[in-house]
Amino acid sequence: QGFKDNLHAVFCLAENAVGPRATRPDDIHVLYSGKTVEINNTDAEGRLILADGVAYACKDLGADIILDMATLTGAQGIATGKYHAAVLTNNEEWEKACVKAGRNCGDLVHPLVYCPELHFSEFTSAVADMKNSVADRDNTPSSCAGLFIASHIGFDWPGVWVHIDIAAPVHAGERATGYGVALLLSLFGGASEDPLLNLVSPLGCNGDPPTEDMERDSKRRRLV
Repeated sequence: QGFKDNLHAVFCLAENAVGPRATRPDDIHVLYSGKTVEINNTDAEGRLILADGVAYACKDLGADIILDMATLTGAQGIATGKYHAAVLTNNEEWEKACVKAGRNCGDLVHPLVYCPELHFSEFTSAVADMKNSVADRDNTPSSCAGLFIASHIGFDWPGVWVHIDIAAPVHAGERATGYGVALLLSLFGGASEDPLLNLVSPLGCNGDPPTEDMERDSKRRRLV
């Protein structure tokens, strides 16, 4: 679509079959970020490779905006329902942009609570930097799962981090919905050469200042 900036897609994939190298309860892993993780829930495995993915995007790719998207928690469907994905981010403007992009394209999004100073203690471990699953499943587990991923970039990281949990809206019965494709195109379309994506995107372009003829459209594209 003629994207004007450096854009990378990092696919965090792993085989989930049982084998001699399978993760076991009480294992301690050293993740790519250098942080250690005690395994207290082998079903919370996706966040381990997502944490490596965002750390790779930060350390190796030098990204200043990192968006991770995954079918991370069953609790997302309880928190925001079947039709709205959940968004967690360290930037209020990007939270608003995700919501607006979802409304523009039909891939709906609703914010989760972002409060690492209160919630990250759910991962406290006596033998590692953190555990991989929460101590209390009644304490906003979808937010906490996102915070686990963010911790491998660092909560003091100066860039923009966006986490989108799409567990419920990606399927309807036994079929996939394709959720997420339109959301990403809408969210980042303002930095493409596609006029339709420019129109629906809540994000402005990083190019030259708009001309007088383009001023009204550029106001429409800026973050709201």
